[in-house]
Amino acid sequence: MKTWFITGASRGFGARIAQLALERGDNVVATARNVVPIKENLGDRPNLLAAALDVANEQQARDAARQAVERFGSIDVLLNNAGFGLIGAVEEATAEEIERLYRTNVFGLLTVTRAVLPQMRAQRSGRVLNISSIGGYRAGAGFGVYCSTKFAVEGLSEALHAELAPLGIHVTVIEPGYFRTDFLDSSSLSVSGNRIADYDSTAGAVREHASAMNHNQPGDPEKFARQLVAFADVADPPVRVPFGSDTVAAIEAKHASDAETIRKWRQVSLSTDY
Repeated sequence: MKTWFITGASRGFGARIAQLALERGDNVVATARNVVPIKENLGDRPNLLAAALDVANEQQARDAARQAVERFGSIDVLLNNAGFGLIGAVEEATAEEIERLYRTNVFGLLTVTRAVLPQMRAQRSGRVLNISSIGGYRAGAGFGVYCSTKFAVEGLSEALHAELAPLGIHVTVIEPGYFRTDFLDSSSLSVSGNRIADYDSTAGAVREHASAMNHNQPGDPEKFARQLVAFADVADPPVRVPFGSDTVAAIEAKHASDAETIRKWRQVSLSTDY
């Protein structure tokens, strides 16, 4: 039996993963700003603790971690799932939009992780699963600011992987592609209020594409949720795992592009050593 600590558990991936973990007998600390949907979706169970948590609030994060340990005695899996998207060209995004995105996607993840790690270090065991995106591996027009938050998650996860492995704590960054969830709905995806005509053929086209793709994404969220719950039992988890055929294709294309860049510019790159 494991104890899960899940952020963003009121809907989407977080809610389904929480339900699957509960059904297999694990304990779940399901957190969200508003716990009412959690209680409505998951009911009243002895192995469920619904905790109010704004991931950007350090005191709430510490309180939720303390409640988890008091109730279940440990925290074995931290799933940093809370986050949202922003669509629009980098220049179109306002300072307020950028700060709001980073406050949840990056600083919120850091706040919760730092609140939970003391317990995991004391246990000398645990798993941290950070939800990133294919956008954390390669960026694209229209999603530049969002991708930058996920690039930050990737970098933090790699460093945490190295720092925590000797302490018996595994860290993995999860890279889903497009799954048929509400991510492209207004509830999860903000659209920059500014629109600059010069970007109509790039970021502007992505705005239209995202609207057309909504609820037509290739990934099955149920299969993803089941795979992720099973992944929590893997003995030697890797530092990153892609999910979805679109993610695998994008990573392979980036590898090929990077290899060609190194081939073409190798002599210039090597020429700067002493």
